[in-house]
Amino acid sequence: MSSSSSRQRLNIDNINQHVRSAQYAVRGELAVKSEQFRASLVSGASNLPFNQVISANIGNPQQLDQKPLTFFRQVLSLLENPVLLEHEDVLLNQLDYKLDVIARAKFLLSKVGSVGAYSASNGVPAIRQSIADFLERRDGFPANEADIYLSAGASSGVNTLLHIICANEKSGILVPIPQYPLYTASLSLLNATCVPYLLDEAKNWGTDLATIRESYEKATAEGVDVRAIVIINPGNPTGASLPEEDIRAVIDFAREQRLVVLADEVYQTNVFVGEFHSFKKVLRELQKENPDKYDSVELASLHSVSKGMVGECGHRGGYFELINFDPKVQAEIYKFVSIMLCAPVIGQCLVELMVNPPKKGEPSYELYQKEYNNIFEGLKERATALHKAFEQMEGVECGTPQGSMYLFPTINLPPKAADAAAKEGRTPDEFYCMRLLEATGVCLVPGSGFGQKEGSLHFRTTFLPPGTQWVGSIVKFHQEFMDQYR
Repeated sequence: MSSSSSRQRLNIDNINQHVRSAQYAVRGELAVKSEQFRASLVSGASNLPFNQVISANIGNPQQLDQKPLTFFRQVLSLLENPVLLEHEDVLLNQLDYKLDVIARAKFLLSKVGSVGAYSASNGVPAIRQSIADFLERRDGFPANEADIYLSAGASSGVNTLLHIICANEKSGILVPIPQYPLYTASLSLLNATCVPYLLDEAKNWGTDLATIRESYEKATAEGVDVRAIVIINPGNPTGASLPEEDIRAVIDFAREQRLVVLADEVYQTNVFVGEFHSFKKVLRELQKENPDKYDSVELASLHSVSKGMVGECGHRGGYFELINFDPKVQAEIYKFVSIMLCAPVIGQCLVELMVNPPKKGEPSYELYQKEYNNIFEGLKERATALHKAFEQMEGVECGTPQGSMYLFPTINLPPKAADAAAKEGRTPDEFYCMRLLEATGVCLVPGSGFGQKEGSLHFRTTFLPPGTQWVGSIVKFHQEFMDQYR
């Protein structure tokens, strides 16, 4: 039955068309098809040319066998079931819990009451203070817990901030290309304007101020009210970590053009090359060097428990910190988060554990460090192995892994492949990734889902999946694909 003749009140043409137009490639057609394949394998299908599905399309660490950190999960278990604290002897002597686990659980319970109860809309005050203490240790500058807002992962924080910043369809946000599609999808839902600026692949996907300025000036000339600039550092999908001079240049441009800076820093512990520089630290250093000059630069920086060595995506914990925001605007942000009541309290507690892990000399420290370092080294080794495989593949170009959880190689495909893609109504990179999924069970995301320079093709893959067999299957498929379409 067509939508126009349907008896239901809602049809595809009369729902919110901004939802319909939003694109989110990370969980798009390829991801849906991969789950269909996974279900077929579970039900015993034997007609597929592979025996497992590898979800390399999304940074979902624990789905891909990254183990939870013991200290975190032990504390969470006591928060969820406090009656266990009545049996400390069993916890300590039979279940290998440590005294600091019990102490942390008691502390958090004293502050939240119950993880099944709502908290303050911007988060539990004691947890906000723990985050402020962490930020001061990280950056060397004070942080105020009143400027910190707990959120259901960083994505929820992005949603809040974009709702506040975007007033109408002329409100523009500078967004890096390639980018994590959360930003373009959110702007589509808000009917606001995405102002794309290209990252420089030749400079390890660094920012190029001339390109940013060109995008800004083009948009403003077209009547767009450009209000903010998004920076993802370390990058997603690129993995790039920005050098301090790039961050300084962005902040200077934001000051010059009165732009809010949205710093997505969820991969700050996933850095293999160079080091992570937070926007907060660089802004405070600029303020120290140039009194009064940068005091009006508004910065919102975001972090999450979903990535890094924590990898607790499903617990939906995160926060954002506001710098130099008008108090009246902050009051409206508080009102906005109040509409959603509060972030999940168990996720808030997990944020507290992330920013305040076991310290040297505490009972859980040695195991925590061992687990943390093993995860980090494992990610680095898999990234290196995947990069070496890409280097052997015809027409594939990939920079050295720098960080985050992804590689974003360029692929040069034969013209016949582009022709075949066009016949299916797909872009060449979508066509390639679909054929790869059907042949190997490995799910990637085409570069077109993140945005890419016109005329270029890419795909994004995580390096989270364990083992090397899946990498070998990509190499084998690629050679066969290239041979087929020469």
